[in-house]
Amino acid sequence: GGTSSRRGSGDTSISADTEASIREIKDSLAEVEEKYKKAMVSNAQLDNEKTNFMYQVDTLKDALLELEEQLAESRRQYEEKSKEFEREKHAHSILQFQFKEIKEALKQREEMLAKHGIIPDSDIATNGEASDVLDNEGHLDSSKTVQGTTQALKTTGDGMLERLKKLIGERESLLDQVKKLKGQLEEKQKNGKLENAQSEVEVLENGTDMHMIDLQRDANRQISDLKFKLAKSEQEITALEQNVIRLEGQVARYKTAAENAERVEDELKAEKRKLQRELRSALDKTEELEVSNGHLVKRLEKMKANRSALLSQQ
Repeated sequence: GGTSSRRGSGDTSISADTEASIREIKDSLAEVEEKYKKAMVSNAQLDNEKTNFMYQVDTLKDALLELEEQLAESRRQYEEKSKEFEREKHAHSILQFQFKEIKEALKQREEMLAKHGIIPDSDIATNGEASDVLDNEGHLDSSKTVQGTTQALKTTGDGMLERLKKLIGERESLLDQVKKLKGQLEEKQKNGKLENAQSEVEVLENGTDMHMIDLQRDANRQISDLKFKLAKSEQEITALEQNVIRLEGQVARYKTAAENAERVEDELKAEKRKLQRELRSALDKTEELEVSNGHLVKRLEKMKANRSALLSQQ
C-alpha cells in the first residue's frame, strides 16, 4: 500500500513538471513565432527599400551621364569661342596698328602737299559705301577684311608717296624753267626783243599753270581715295570691336555654364555615393535579418520537435 502511494505521488510530480515545461515551450514558441513574423515584415520592408535605392541609383546614373555629355559639349563650345575670340582679337590688333600707320602716312603727305603749296580740296567727299565682307552670321569676316584693307591701303599709300615725290619734282623743275625763262626775258628786254619774249613767257606760264592745276587735281583725287579707305578701315575696326565684345560675352556665358555643370555634377556624384552607402547598409541589414531569420526557423523547428517528443511520452 505504501509503495502504491509513493508511485502515485511521483507520477503527480512528473505530470506537473511536464505541464510546466510544455507551457514554457508554448510561450517560447509563441515568442519565436512573433519574432519570426516581425523579421519577415522587416525583411519585406528592406526589400522594398533596396528596390527603391536601386531605382534611385539608376536614375542618378542616367542623370549623371546626361550631365557629363552636356558638360563635354559646353567645354567644346567654350574652346571654340575662345579660339574665335583670340582670332578676332589678333585681327583687331593688326588692323588697329596698320590703321595708325596709314593715318600717320596720310598726315605726312598732307603736310608735304601743304609745304609745297598744293592744298587739298576740302570739298572732296570722304564718305562712301564700304563694301564690308560679311560671314554667314552677318558679322565681319576679320581675316578677309584685314587682308583686303591692308593690301589696298599699302598699295595706295606706297603709290601715293611715289606719285607725290614725282609731282613735287616736276613742280620744282617747272618753277626752275619759269625762273630761267624770266631771266631770258630780262636778257631779251635788254636786247630790244621785248614783245616776242613776253608772249613766249606768257605761253609758258599759262602751260605751267595748267599743268600745276592738273597735278593738284590728281593729288586731291588720290588723297580723297586714301581718306575713303581710311574711313572704311575705321568702320571695320568698329565692327571688329563689337565682335570682340560679343565674343567676350559668349566666352563668359559658356564659362559660367561649364562651372555650373561641374558643380551639379559634383553634387550628383555626392548624392550617388550617399545612396550607395545607404544601399550597402540596407543590404548588410537584410543579410543580418536573413541569418537571424534562419536561426529562428531552426530554433522553432527544434522546439516543435521537443514538443512532439514530450507529447509522445505522455
